[in-house]
Amino acid sequence: MFGLGVGIGWRAEIDLTVEGLPVDFVEVVAENLHVGSLPESVTVLRERGTPVLPHAVSLSLGGAEPVDAARVAHLGALAEALDAPFVSDHVCFVRAGGLDSGHLMPLPRTRDALDVLVANVKAVQADLPVPLALENVAALLEWPDGELTEGRFLAELVERTDCHLLVDVANLYANARNLGTDVDRFLDEIPLERLAYVHVAGGVEQQGVYHDTHAHAVLPEVLEVLDRLCERTDPPGVLLERDDDYPSDDELRAELAAIREVVGKRRAARAAGARR
Repeated sequence: MFGLGVGIGWRAEIDLTVEGLPVDFVEVVAENLHVGSLPESVTVLRERGTPVLPHAVSLSLGGAEPVDAARVAHLGALAEALDAPFVSDHVCFVRAGGLDSGHLMPLPRTRDALDVLVANVKAVQADLPVPLALENVAALLEWPDGELTEGRFLAELVERTDCHLLVDVANLYANARNLGTDVDRFLDEIPLERLAYVHVAGGVEQQGVYHDTHAHAVLPEVLEVLDRLCERTDPPGVLLERDDDYPSDDELRAELAAIREVVGKRRAARAAGARR
């Protein structure tokens, strides 16, 4: 897999900030960009040789309806315009019956739902010019009659489609807090050899529920989940997401440094063990 390093989500509100941060790659929300008129800041980053990865939020790959071909075409064209090594979206649905939820809705973890997801993913892969990575989502509920753990659900998805995984450790932490997901079991069950990169983000607890807001500082507990992942594998890349209530440049630098510290610590331990 493409070696990425440590990155940040590019957003128009912090475009100049991102240009000045010590990052190795950036991720853009695919639906916010247009191939014929890329933001100047994104062009600057590309000219520097900084990888720019399109991240989609609207394919609705787990939906019962066919995936919108125009959305797939846009994602593919953006990947080609940015010379991206791969693109990504989520293991979720966002539309049903002509309605759009405006939210990444979790899937029932049944074999029927997995069959639908696999069929949609394969169809999309056939129309994309680059590989596809899929991300685990944060959920506030679990559908009844689940037949698979989240880890096994993702593992079978990868086995049947040969897609890559984008593991969001903040989403995993949220599900552990709200739904009782076993973090270690999840990490042990997913095929880490298919890891594309990792998301890290902040959140906040309100009235006993943890919300993955992308608008608060990254908690130490989320970095601990990242550490548990890095104990098992050296991730190709780790990306900080921030979508609202943007902090100072220094705060963003500090969060990026904390991510580098976690990754670097495990990488150094792995190297020391190999020399023994």
